[in-house]
Amino acid sequence: MSKSKNKRELVLGLLDKNEPCNYIPAGFFIHFDKECHTGQAAIDRHLEFFRFTEMDFVKIQYEAGFPSHPEIRGPEDWSQMPVHGREFYAEQLAVVEGLVKAVGQEAVVIQTLYSPFMLAGKAAGPERLLEHFQTAPEQARKGMEIVTESLLVFVRECIRLGVDGFYASTQGGEAHRLGNSETFHECVKPYDQAIQNEINESCVFNVLHICDYHASYDELTHFLDYPGHVVNCSLEVGSKRLTPGDVSSMFDRPFMGGIDRHGIIAKGNEEQIRAEVRKQLSEASDRHILAADCTLPGDVNWENIRTAIRTAHEFEGN
Repeated sequence: MSKSKNKRELVLGLLDKNEPCNYIPAGFFIHFDKECHTGQAAIDRHLEFFRFTEMDFVKIQYEAGFPSHPEIRGPEDWSQMPVHGREFYAEQLAVVEGLVKAVGQEAVVIQTLYSPFMLAGKAAGPERLLEHFQTAPEQARKGMEIVTESLLVFVRECIRLGVDGFYASTQGGEAHRLGNSETFHECVKPYDQAIQNEINESCVFNVLHICDYHASYDELTHFLDYPGHVVNCSLEVGSKRLTPGDVSSMFDRPFMGGIDRHGIIAKGNEEQIRAEVRKQLSEASDRHILAADCTLPGDVNWENIRTAIRTAHEFEGN
């Protein structure tokens, strides 16, 4: 690490194309045990993970959940969906406040942000939501509007508390769901972008996460105009395997990723992890953040994560 810059300055410097970049930041994420989801225990566990792994930023896991609404059966029921106010997010916001105060001067702090599609699916079930998109899109979009309004309450409170940005996830455009279809562009994308335009107006470091947790994508073109300072996604797209440099060029922004969350970092030994990291970094652009394609398994050895991060920091050419 540069002796003259802290982690915060190094990560933000990655976004300035006019500044030389000779440092590869890195960061991986896991969900912590349930007893560490709220309160001081959550703050302490995030800090312990940040310090032990030596990662370059803090990503706050979103553990507030989203309630099921069994009353939403038919498309007409979406208009009855309630807006969740600040009190609904109070415990999550307390974790945000504590972590911003603890490390905001030394490292970038970003909050995980699930998409309106993901949370609407939690409310009524993803299959029912997709069915309503097909049979009564105008009524289903009313539900998406209400969920978006609820999420904006959370977003604005996080910004008020001082987060540097969000790890903003999108789903719905996977090959087995809506793909790059008219339904995706009418029922999912506008609500994604309403959230992401809001955060890009106020924050300095937002990550667009194209989430393949449930399935893969045949293409990524429907996300190219999404905002975000950095893009994070799987390198497996359709029948192709992209390189980190390919994705960075495609989106014209730094790429964060390269490591399969279920692969060597979860199962390999130290030398295998080092070799995999070096391979990925050899295919990366000069502005790259080493990370996984999504959240790592909860039982991953933290030593494995630290090995990957140290290898990125030591990569030849830094």
